Amino acid sequence: MAPLSHPSIHDGWFREVSSQWPGQALTLKVNKILHVEKSLYQDVLVFESETYGNVLVLDGVVQCTERDEFSYQEMIAHIPLASHPNPKKVLVIGGGDGGVVREVLKHDTVEQVVLCDIDEAVVRVSKIFLPHMSSLLESPRVRVFIGDGFKFLAENESTYDVIITDSSDPVGPAESLFQKPYFKLLHDALAPGGHISTQAECIWLHLPLIAQLRTMTSDIFPVSQYAFTTIPTYPSGQIGFILCSKEKDRTLSEPLRKVKHTRYYNEQVHRAAFVLPEFTRAMLEEGRDLRPVFGRDALAAKATEEGKKTRKILLLGSGFVARPCAEYVVRNPSNELVIACRTLSSAKALAEGLPNATGISLDVNATADLEAQVAAHDLVISLIPYTHHAAVIKAAIKGKTHVVTTSYVSPAMRELDEAAKAAGIVVMNEIGLDPGIDHLYAIKTISEVHEKGGKIKQFLSYCGGLPAPECSGNPLGYKFSWSSRGVLLALLNSASYLSEGKQLDIGGSDLMQYAKPYFISPAFAFVAYPNRNSVPFREFYNIPEAETIVRGTLRYQGFPEFIKALVDLGFLDATEKEWLTADLTWAEVTQKAIGANDASESTLVSHIKSVCKFPDESESARIISGFRWIGLFSTAKVVPRGKNLLDTLCGQLEGLMKYEQGERDLVMLQHKFVVEWADGTEQTLTSTLEQYGSPTGHSAMALTVGVPCGIATQLVLDGVINTPGVLAPYTKEICEPIRAVLESEGLGLVERVL
Repeated sequence: MAPLSHPSIHDGWFREVSSQWPGQALTLKVNKILHVEKSLYQDVLVFESETYGNVLVLDGVVQCTERDEFSYQEMIAHIPLASHPNPKKVLVIGGGDGGVVREVLKHDTVEQVVLCDIDEAVVRVSKIFLPHMSSLLESPRVRVFIGDGFKFLAENESTYDVIITDSSDPVGPAESLFQKPYFKLLHDALAPGGHISTQAECIWLHLPLIAQLRTMTSDIFPVSQYAFTTIPTYPSGQIGFILCSKEKDRTLSEPLRKVKHTRYYNEQVHRAAFVLPEFTRAMLEEGRDLRPVFGRDALAAKATEEGKKTRKILLLGSGFVARPCAEYVVRNPSNELVIACRTLSSAKALAEGLPNATGISLDVNATADLEAQVAAHDLVISLIPYTHHAAVIKAAIKGKTHVVTTSYVSPAMRELDEAAKAAGIVVMNEIGLDPGIDHLYAIKTISEVHEKGGKIKQFLSYCGGLPAPECSGNPLGYKFSWSSRGVLLALLNSASYLSEGKQLDIGGSDLMQYAKPYFISPAFAFVAYPNRNSVPFREFYNIPEAETIVRGTLRYQGFPEFIKALVDLGFLDATEKEWLTADLTWAEVTQKAIGANDASESTLVSHIKSVCKFPDESESARIISGFRWIGLFSTAKVVPRGKNLLDTLCGQLEGLMKYEQGERDLVMLQHKFVVEWADGTEQTLTSTLEQYGSPTGHSAMALTVGVPCGIATQLVLDGVINTPGVLAPYTKEICEPIRAVLESEGLGLVERVL
């Protein structure tokens, strides 16, 4: 059996990362993973930690540990019970681990405890791995009910003396337990004089939510208070409870009897739990916010004080790279971001959690709607397919709105240069990774060499977006971090470059034959091939002296030969095939695509070998086993897409070559400059970016495309980049300000002399 694994555990450490406490995380050293499952409601993980014993985690958030659970269980139970004159019937909602029930049973007055938890998995798993908490669930005084707490409350009005809600945080299935209908049900299920105690989050993280809960419960109960406890494995080491009573004269902060056999709770701690820090007291009792103002909030306050104008930005697209760009743009509190996508849900999903950001539906093919939205903003970021950029720029010219794109300047875009100048707008392009970051460091080194009297004799620039080595185990050594169709079609682009003063042109169908091993580091087995037309960069980069200029793509070794075989067999053909229907198997599709006599695997393999002419049997076996992995010989029915082989193959590969949870990508970019100095000596200079994505955050590709785009956007808004017209970062005046900010973001290249 394979060892257990979980996406929140890496390199022997559990990491609790959540949007509920952004910018901070708890980590625990893991000895071994004990249990992993997906219940009907949530992700369930149990692991043995090095210093906290067994740990129960639900949806990535720690619920309890053997070392510190008692502080929470004791306080959420004993405060409402010890302050009640005679609690006999108690209901616990949530708390399937049994810890609260264990504490409730320490009160001799209690005759019956009902535990109601919606997820049987929590109860079952806790009995196995947390027996010190769950063993008393077998007590004759305890009844366990697996089901919906709302329904249970509605069916048991005026029944319980104390109701304790041991809920997880207000997301997912627990979200409704923090809303007014739930507290009304709690009120109605209490007997006269009854108490409730509910988990009520952390003063350091959720003070506005706690204030809302206080206000809400004060409308329902005559007595409502907040008390707290400390617990090291909960976010910020503190958590609190909303405590309410139906009896208006009840003093919840005063214990009426002692509780035996506790580790955390005592009478003095009971009373002290209601003594709140001043910033908390002021918020809950007076509505005054005494929390320090810093970071983005401080900038917002300063902008308001100075009367700074709000800048409105329209972001078109919600693809892979849009989120890092959007995050950068909304750092500035003076920026107001509207994210537009044809699908409203996609736009809203991208805007979720971003300050000053909203999502709207917009079809860029609807010219009048596009023009209206563009005109209503100060700047538009176009991250949609490049074929739409000219239409966006035309709308921007009409509305006198600046534009930023990450795409190459196409002929259609370049034609709009004079009109953009006349409108007084900046149209900033080619500011992602490649193109983008590559330009910034090419211009930097070339300028420095020229200023010292040197000449650039050779300029080689290669970039690749790849799976990190440990995630590259499929036959192509590749995974999709952007459009699969775009990736495959790029392999059919023709290419031109300069080699020893001569221009070499390569047809798209021959491109993979020109892939050659390329050394960057001993750790990688790369191949490189030319990409698009490198020749104009002699002019763009102002290096007329250069004899060799190549801009190209990096892949892992073995990739080009695999792609060449697919090209030779016709699988990258985008023309419609009338015969491509859903009643065919993949083997039958392969037979028709390559013209084999029948669809048996042996016939297909034999025909493939005759068409592809592999150099040796080892290479033949490697590529044919890869075709088998893709499914080209299988009897599974094909799912046609676009009535053509290219798109149908894309559909198949997207399922096989997607990044799985916990995987990460790699961006490798290197410039190599062969320099001749004034004294005739030669040197080779390199500028290298080796950037890895985060398995739980942004991919390297998204970060290295989105952040430069966001930086350029801010510099245009601030007037730092202010030359009207259709621009690309080919000059120091444009590149230097962007590069300076980029390096402060930790995305600079490492420069070396070989």
